[in-house]
Amino acid sequence: MSNSEHRSRTSQTNSLSRRSFLACASGLGLTSTVMSNALWAQVGEDLGAPVTKAMLQEAEHLAGLTFTDDERDLMVEGLNDYLEKYRALREVRLDNAVAPAVQFNPVVPGMTFEKKAKQLNMSQRPPRKRPADLEAAAFWPVTDLAHLIQSRQITSTELTTMYLDRLKRFDPTLHCVVTLTESLALEQAKRADEEIAAGHYRGPLHGIPWGAKDLLAVKGYKTTWGAMPYKDQVIDEDATVVTRLEKAGAVLVAKLTLGALAWGDVWFGGKTRNPWDPDTGSSGSSAGPASATTAGLVGFSIGSETHGSIVSPCTVCGATGLRPTFGRVSRHGAMALSWSMDKIGPICRSVEDCALVLSAMDGPDGKDTTLMDVPFSWDAARDIKGLKVGYLKSAFDEERSDKQWQANDQATLDVLRGLGLTLQPIELPDYPIDAMGLILNVEAAAAFDELTRSGRDDLLVRQIKNAWPNRFREARTVPAVAYIQANRVRTLVMQAMQETLAGIDVYVCPSWAGKNLHLTNLTGHPAVVLPNGKRQEGTPSSISFVGRLFGEDKMLLLARAYQEATAFHRTHPTL
Repeated sequence: MSNSEHRSRTSQTNSLSRRSFLACASGLGLTSTVMSNALWAQVGEDLGAPVTKAMLQEAEHLAGLTFTDDERDLMVEGLNDYLEKYRALREVRLDNAVAPAVQFNPVVPGMTFEKKAKQLNMSQRPPRKRPADLEAAAFWPVTDLAHLIQSRQITSTELTTMYLDRLKRFDPTLHCVVTLTESLALEQAKRADEEIAAGHYRGPLHGIPWGAKDLLAVKGYKTTWGAMPYKDQVIDEDATVVTRLEKAGAVLVAKLTLGALAWGDVWFGGKTRNPWDPDTGSSGSSAGPASATTAGLVGFSIGSETHGSIVSPCTVCGATGLRPTFGRVSRHGAMALSWSMDKIGPICRSVEDCALVLSAMDGPDGKDTTLMDVPFSWDAARDIKGLKVGYLKSAFDEERSDKQWQANDQATLDVLRGLGLTLQPIELPDYPIDAMGLILNVEAAAAFDELTRSGRDDLLVRQIKNAWPNRFREARTVPAVAYIQANRVRTLVMQAMQETLAGIDVYVCPSWAGKNLHLTNLTGHPAVVLPNGKRQEGTPSSISFVGRLFGEDKMLLLARAYQEATAFHRTHPTL
């Protein structure tokens, strides 16, 4: 019998498995060391022995606490009552989709937002003609592809067939596809062509092929979450994002890879590759969407971010990615990793493409209860001169080993000043942001509690320190009090960010700045990442723009102005 089989059978035989008891220990503030040395030696294989004062005393030593013998007497009975409560809770099946009753809200008191939706106003671009070889348009942004479709120079079926062919041809190199949705795509493209021919044009996404990160449910297709334990999973519904993009007329051509359970670029089928350098990975966890979009295999894609999963692969691959405000886009039908940090956003070839996709996805759906009714408006003609722009001075000034990337970031500031903008130096609130990482880990461990207790976490491809199986186990030792205290510190960070951004519409920050990335994911602020040059080895570098809560319009306006003043987003890899 394998180790995994033994653990699984033990879990089924006993109402409280070894892994279950570790969860009990975590509620007491015990560590895995206490579990093995102080608890297991005394509890025994039958799990029938109660928690004792001796176990408590051992736990106290490691937790830095000291109780009296009388206090231990008072505690023991209650702690054994807890074991019964844990057993009862374990009997209730909790699907990944079930969110906790406690919800995160990034808005601090005193904040107000525009409630009136405005008409979508796209940029006026020179009309483009259909190329002799349609594949020459594979790297065009949605804005240009939309013109070809609306003017009926091409059909959605032609464009969809071209992208399907490229997905089949280049996926053996890039490993960015989990499932082709070919029959669905051709059906949706045919419908788009019929509607457009009848004069019913839905908008700029009508007939445009796209790819979904495979943590979004699509009815009739597998939703694997990139992980071996779920490689045959079928969720019988469409995610809200999928439904809304279909309503906009977009054509789903593929479900794209993600690192297993949204970590990194390694999934059960291999390692997703960077189109600029296929010998290297595309980073993650939105590995497939960034790789496929950059390689011209889809018109655009949808990724997600909890702690860098859009920013990181877009940086590596040279895509333009948008992480919206927490509470802007529904997560219904998406895998939950961290209920208070998960965000879904577009990965595209231009900033304006991101704005167009966001406008089709945002807003309440009656299913994701964290959503706020704050309309997104896009006016590409708006003047940037009135924007109040900051920059994270210490991050730009810090000496880095990658001198070329540092030079690219400094050049970004020069371009912005050349656009007539005055840049105001700012600094982030000074709090222990790294320590607050336990919030993500604890929520993720809860989201995949059953996976850990069953022993099926052994099936995940990556079994190293910095991968989910180990992080799930570690997080089970975090006391509930520490999780709550971290969230209380989070409240202070949110309030401090509100003060920091008083008088600032958007600020610029090097994408590599880890504190900014982690902090803004905790506070729920939006960010857009886009290429700003090449590194010495020839792969892209990137810059990030961060906006106020629900301030994507001004953030994207500035990022688009920078992008139009440069040409970095127009370069593409040769496959």
